[in-house]
This record gives sequence, structure tokens and C-alpha cells, in this order.
Amino acid sequence: MLEGAVKGTIPLALISFILGLAIALGVALMRLSKVRILSGIARAYVSVVRGTPLLVQLFVIFYGLPSIGVLVPPWPSAVIAFSLNVGGYAAEVIRAAILSVPRGQWEAAYTIRMSPAQTLIRVILPQAARVSVPPLSNTFISLVKDTSLASLILVTELFRQAQEIAAFSREFMALYIEAAFIYWMICLVLSTGQSALERRLDRHVAK
Repeated sequence: MLEGAVKGTIPLALISFILGLAIALGVALMRLSKVRILSGIARAYVSVVRGTPLLVQLFVIFYGLPSIGVLVPPWPSAVIAFSLNVGGYAAEVIRAAILSVPRGQWEAAYTIRMSPAQTLIRVILPQAARVSVPPLSNTFISLVKDTSLASLILVTELFRQAQEIAAFSREFMALYIEAAFIYWMICLVLSTGQSALERRLDRHVAK
């Protein structure tokens, strides 16, 4: 099961989270766009992702797409589903973080002839990142636990390993408790890292 966590759960969570953040940033910027079509598409995407269960999204990609001729293997299916899900939730976090930066920061950047793109990258996003650390960290911790759903589409990760061992040994209670303990330990380490990162960022914030 530890091998399943190291080779399956953790890489699946990391890859999905990184891709999800990239999606989330794009969607957040679309939501903030003054172009109605772009903001409408982004709003619809967020609504669908947040309004449907992750398990359903996973099944649509793995079991649904083959019915229209698109066959996606288990691991990529899990990555796609988790990334899209993270993108929908993290987009609102990033959008709120960007909006939390005072408007004066934009105006100050414009006075020194920064372009909108330069202002966003050099001034706004670094400040927004500090605000978004706690909610995004919670999203990642939740994602680590949600990766157990990938066992339902035959992805070999921590919980899938527990199921396979339990089917052979018939020690269901002991093995599932052990799997829960490993998930708890991983999330405990991540929570500790989150707290340390927040304290580090707080040092650079004026009180």
C-alpha cells in the first residue's frame, strides 16, 4: 500500500493539481474578462464542475467517452478528471485572490508604463498567490483523498492496492483501516507543511 501511495496516489495528486492550477488561472482570467463570451464560458465551466459529483465526472471520461469512439486509458482519465475538477474549484479561489488586490496596485503599475500582462505577472499575481495559499492548500489535501476514487477505474494507487490485498487475504477491516491511516499521515504532513508556508508568508505581510 505504501508503494501504491508513492507510485500512484502522490504522483496522481501532484500532476492533477499542477494541471488544475493552470486551468484555474486561465478560467479565473476569463471570468474577470470584459468579453462576455469568455466570462460566460468560464462561468458555465465552473458551474458544471462544482455542480456535479467528481465520481460522475470520472465515469463520464473513462466509461462515457468510449461510447463516442474516444478511448482514454485509466491513468490519463483520472488525471483529466481530477485536473478539470481542481480547475473548477481553484478558479474561484484565484479569481477572489486577484480581486482582493487593491485597485491602486494596477494604477500604480500603469503609471510606470507597465503593460496589463506585466502588471498581472509582476505585481498582481504575486500578491494574490499569498492570499490563495490556504484555500489552495486545502484543495490539494482534499485531492489527495479524492484520488481513492481512481480505484473505481482500475488505477493502481493506495486504495486500489488495499482492495487487491484484501481480496486475497480477506482481512478487509485491518487493511482498510491501514489505508485510512496512510491517507491520514499523508494529509497530516501536508497540513503541517501548509501551516509552515503560511507562517513564512506572514513574515512578509505588514501588520
